[in-house]
Amino acid sequence: MDTTRPPLPPFSLSSAPEKVRLAEDGWNSRDPEKVALAYTPDSQWRNRSEFVIGRDAIIDFLTRKWQHELEYRLIKEL
Repeated sequence: MDTTRPPLPPFSLSSAPEKVRLAEDGWNSRDPEKVALAYTPDSQWRNRSEFVIGRDAIIDFLTRKWQHELEYRLIKEL
């Protein structure tokens, strides 16, 4: 079941940085299932020569990624 997570567009000067921070925190949780929920079920990613299609594939990809990139941290700025 998909649910929306505020803040939702259109963004204000106060809600835009909040949305960016929430996205950053979600990614840095290193929880593939949680991160995958931010993307549509039919999402398509490309990482170098690898093509990732769908949430299950995103979860598999992120699990492998974070097993090797132990110090990885996403920093988003607005």
